[in-house]
Amino acid sequence: MREGPLVVIVDDDKSIRRSIQDLLTAAGFSTAAFGDAESFLGSPMRARAACLVADMRMPRMSGLELYQKLVASANGIPTVIITAHPEELTQARAREAGITCYLTKPFTPDELLECVREALEKTLRGRPIPRS
Repeated sequence: MREGPLVVIVDDDKSIRRSIQDLLTAAGFSTAAFGDAESFLGSPMRARAACLVADMRMPRMSGLELYQKLVASANGIPTVIITAHPEELTQARAREAGITCYLTKPFTPDELLECVREALEKTLRGRPIPRS
């Protein structure tokens, strides 16, 4: 069986991280999950990532800061930001920075899948994206 596009989840909440990983795996994506931005940045998975799903508020480095760090290093990855603490100013900053989607918890599985597929369209350019 072909391996699907790699979607990386970075969230300091283990239960959220695991539920997102389970959802994306069931939808046909390959996944890797990390509890903090630094672990992801130091991982070989960084080079394979086709999409990033990152929590906005994490210790040491936010999801937006992680995205900006990747862009600054010329390794930008289409990113979906998730947050339990939505703020209009932060959402505007995220959109201006190029974030694909900004989702407020709780979100539906379909909302997340739609955002991940939108992000992958930027990366995969015409290659198949899982739709199951």
